[in-house]
Amino acid sequence: MNIPEGLLQYISKSNWGSVVGVKSLHGGGINSVYLLETELGPKSVLKTNSKCPEHMFTRESEGLYALSAVDGGLRVPEVYNHGGDWILMEYIPHSIPATNYSSLLGEGIAQMHLTVEASFGYPENNFIGSTVQVNTWTEDGHVFFAEHRLLFQGDMARAKGLLSQEDYKLLNRIARRLNDFVPSQPASLIHGDLWSGNIIVGPGGVPTIIDPATHFGWAEADLAMTSLFGQLDSEVYIAYEGIRPLIPGYLDRIDIYNLYHLLNHLNIFGESYLSHVQTLLRKYG
Repeated sequence: MNIPEGLLQYISKSNWGSVVGVKSLHGGGINSVYLLETELGPKSVLKTNSKCPEHMFTRESEGLYALSAVDGGLRVPEVYNHGGDWILMEYIPHSIPATNYSSLLGEGIAQMHLTVEASFGYPENNFIGSTVQVNTWTEDGHVFFAEHRLLFQGDMARAKGLLSQEDYKLLNRIARRLNDFVPSQPASLIHGDLWSGNIIVGPGGVPTIIDPATHFGWAEADLAMTSLFGQLDSEVYIAYEGIRPLIPGYLDRIDIYNLYHLLNHLNIFGESYLSHVQTLLRKYG
């Protein structure tokens, strides 16, 4: 691969010596991910994307910093530097889970969610995968989730021809009736893309979170995604509720929260996600 010029300048200024190795790592479907080694510097993770939206890696850097500042929260990789189409981060080697790993994970997520704001949103729009995530500050959580999560994704899918008129009407009906399904909740600091692939076991067997789409939103929506692509251990949720009890009926609301992520996958990856989206549209619509 061609190492970005800005990264080479950073390595030189940091006195890390020459680059001695660049190895491809398994990553998501959006960016290319590498393990970068230099003569004197730490092993680092380099993510690149020559076609990424403007400011994508700046927003990721800001999100990681916000999550790292949570007292009692989860470990996140340190960001060393970033440019327009790359970000260089601390390398977190995978390890064997500690005996209390699940409890640490649940407690760490709960501590993150205890950080609250007066409104829903974030100072800047950021990204969920490669899709823009609109974070306009909004006082009402139902309005925020309806307009900036469900309908934003639905409008995009409709424009791409991925949602029929009937499906789109069902989505609008759900958006209008969110108060019937979801109780009022505070605006919590959330990871935003908390599926199992973004939770890794770091050194010492402790949980580490990566690849955030950080904003202030419904904590339940963040927790719901942990069951979308692989269920976490039950001890995680027990430990979570030991610090931050859930409002009764949470299990009945999981699918409506995850509809946002499934719509996003529909927009990014195409029709393979349509049947799952349609199932939830008919469940709630």
